[in-house]
Amino acid sequence: MRLDILDRGYRPGTKLLFTLVRVFSGQPVPDAAKLVFYRPDFYGARAKKFTHEAMRGPSAWSVADRELMAAFVSKVNECAFCIGAHTATAEQAYLDSAKVRAVLSDVESAPIEQGLRATLRMLGKLTREGTVGVEDMREVLSAGVTPRQVEDALAVCAAFNTTGRLADAFGFELLSPAGFEAGAKYLLKRGYR
Repeated sequence: MRLDILDRGYRPGTKLLFTLVRVFSGQPVPDAAKLVFYRPDFYGARAKKFTHEAMRGPSAWSVADRELMAAFVSKVNECAFCIGAHTATAEQAYLDSAKVRAVLSDVESAPIEQGLRATLRMLGKLTREGTVGVEDMREVLSAGVTPRQVEDALAVCAAFNTTGRLADAFGFELLSPAGFEAGAKYLLKRGYR
């Protein structure tokens, strides 16, 4: 059930921003943006900062890899909005939609390097079961992933486990393919600020 708070209660400056986004992009403002602007002091400002750092901060993982992680975690969570948003963004970042689709279809046979595969396995288990163990970490590290990369991947996982649950709780509306493409272009240009 969609909660209507995403459609009302914004300050005049935010309403103007939303109007400009609609006019210049030709697309509706995504509910994810509406959520972070709804109560920025309570959730939005902190969420934007954390997510931007996880997705665009310094990391040995590329932006494309982190967007793929976000899409993968979203798929495990079955969050349709986040799958659409981060699949489109990963496809644009990699310039390879077949690769992204292959990972989301079957991570074991997808054409990716072993470190990323082991990391995605670990993120999938953490998302499904809520825990990972020493053996899971050994598998990731033995695939050549550094401890810092594990931390970075866990930050992506935390951001999109939170966002995905909020998207489903608030009933985020799905965008059209053109809407997801426009959102992906924005995220690749400006990040999550």
